[in-house]
Amino acid sequence: MNTSKSEQVKQLIDHGLASLLENLEGGKSDQLDAYIAAMAKFHRYSFRNIMLIVSQFPNATQVAGFRSWKKLGRYVRKGEQGITIIAPMLSRKETTDTKANSDEGPIVRYRAAHVFDLSQTDGEPLPHPAETGGDPGGYTERLKALIEAKQITLEYVDDLDGADGSSSGSKIRIRKDLDPAMEFSVLAHELAHELLHWGEQRQSTTKTVRETEAEAVAFIVSSAIGLDAGTASSDYIQIYDGTVETLEASLDAIRKTSSAIIAGISPNTD
Repeated sequence: MNTSKSEQVKQLIDHGLASLLENLEGGKSDQLDAYIAAMAKFHRYSFRNIMLIVSQFPNATQVAGFRSWKKLGRYVRKGEQGITIIAPMLSRKETTDTKANSDEGPIVRYRAAHVFDLSQTDGEPLPHPAETGGDPGGYTERLKALIEAKQITLEYVDDLDGADGSSSGSKIRIRKDLDPAMEFSVLAHELAHELLHWGEQRQSTTKTVRETEAEAVAFIVSSAIGLDAGTASSDYIQIYDGTVETLEASLDAIRKTSSAIIAGISPNTD
């Protein structure tokens, strides 16, 4: 890489880091706050109930009771069949001895309850985290070529249990249905994981650090090719409890990895 090109890459990285730090200093965006508030209304189901849900509604994505959907501004469509789960119900032991009744505490009983999947409802769209926008043009193919050159397998799949992508050491998997900007951003994120977080160094990091580093790289690389990440990356980092301090502690790794990816996907102008 010649000196002028190297300096240009450094400026792109410096600009990206400054923008990301500013976004993190601003805290959670309104969009993220709305998303977190909405997700808090969804109950965490036991393994047994998850198996019951999947057995009756294999394509379920987000399930909630009738009243919970109503609180989210959505309504179960008439005629939809509920998904049966087992719900605990507390009651006190029936006895004439009131002292014994107060000492023994409640008894847990179980009853059938019904929940409904998102696809069975209509109404207000659910809040979702911000996403990267724009057109990556030919940079996606260059990024794929870089991934292949590093002998990393790339696979497109229908579903990743709610994730957009995954890195498993020499293998990246991403969802097929991502729009072009998000496809590029997720590829950059997972490539950063591959370059930074497999091998001996994995044991010395935390999930918060790994996600902060990978998303910071994705933000810088995406911004460098003209995509608009907005608050998507800072929101993502904060979901994983990342902070300004977390980012600042990893600046060297983020700079080196971003530089390597940007150089690897830049058109050859020599």
